[in-house]
Amino acid sequence: MIAATFQFSRSVGRPARLVIDPMLVSVTLGLLLFGLVMVTSASMAIADRGGGSPFAYLERQLVFALVGMLCALIAFSVRTEWWDRLSVPLLVIGLLLLVLVLVPGVGHAVNGSRRWLRIGMLNFQASELARLLIMIYLCSYAVRYQEELRERIQGVLKPLGVLALTALLLLFEPDFGAATVLFATGFAVLFIAGMPWKYVFVVVGAASLALGTAAVSTAYRVQRLTTFLDPWADPFNSGFQLTQSLIAIGRGEWLGVGLGASVQKLFYLPEAHTDFVFAVMAEELGLVGVLAVLALFALLVWRSCQIARQAAQSGQMFQAYLAAAFGIWVGLQAFINIGVNMGVLPTKGLTLPLMSYGRSSLLVTLAWLGIVLRIHHECAAMGRLAVPRREQPA
Repeated sequence: MIAATFQFSRSVGRPARLVIDPMLVSVTLGLLLFGLVMVTSASMAIADRGGGSPFAYLERQLVFALVGMLCALIAFSVRTEWWDRLSVPLLVIGLLLLVLVLVPGVGHAVNGSRRWLRIGMLNFQASELARLLIMIYLCSYAVRYQEELRERIQGVLKPLGVLALTALLLLFEPDFGAATVLFATGFAVLFIAGMPWKYVFVVVGAASLALGTAAVSTAYRVQRLTTFLDPWADPFNSGFQLTQSLIAIGRGEWLGVGLGASVQKLFYLPEAHTDFVFAVMAEELGLVGVLAVLALFALLVWRSCQIARQAAQSGQMFQAYLAAAFGIWVGLQAFINIGVNMGVLPTKGLTLPLMSYGRSSLLVTLAWLGIVLRIHHECAAMGRLAVPRREQPA
């Protein structure tokens, strides 16, 4: 009888060759190319109206895509154990960024929201980098205090306190969408790390109550909720953006109206190249294009989770949690952005990862991808991936 076993070959010393995950790189490049094409198409009318080059937004997005790849390369070159060791200082930096953006004269306000730090001629959204730094801390905490997290309520309350403080700072900006995504991602990591079920229901209930209270605490959030439920009740005012998005998606049908032929991007659909680039893509490329993008996001999430599983099999739990956190965050934010575009979720100011025009989001997402690629490299190059071997009976 032939027995199938798994053997972990353990090598000492530094690996001699570079190991890059081809699927993760290919999917990322695919989403980036889709994004560049759609940002160009959605922004040409806006750029031309401003008197500049119709390709102005493409040029900026391309430059920051290249800078983001450089950030990914730098992140890839750093051994993941250093992120673990520096998790507490990184947490302090992340919280400091969220505090600085609220300081008058330091934080830069756009459209009533104070979310940006001015760096020379550029605005950098502090919450994008802070989110990554805080997730690094939570993943490190889940490893260092694993027993306490699984057995004591204090072990659950400490990381939840960090998430609650972060969410509160984000709500002050205000950035309800980022607060929701960060809290949900952090909670998912803690659950994966072994948070008991008896605490899950309590935390979910408390978080739902807090976020629900925050959602109805201001008039504009209440308006977004009521508009989301029936955007056609006021299609020329509060429901204008959503109705235009739905019209764009409906016009796309099966194969779309053709690349560059969107009508809704011509000053009908606000934020067509940022939060609503998905609607323009659906109009121009139709259901076929939508399914292609959804497949790429599904592959990105699946592959990130596979890398997390491989890291866990090799005993690298910090790396496993961090790779899983990336997959959860990408999947959740893409789901929310697409849901908003399709009118199944209330409007949130969240970009579509790797596709929407957004410099801060693009830089941080690619840097995080560099870390995930490094995790795969360390697992594979150290020879700790499970290798199937058949053993013949003697």
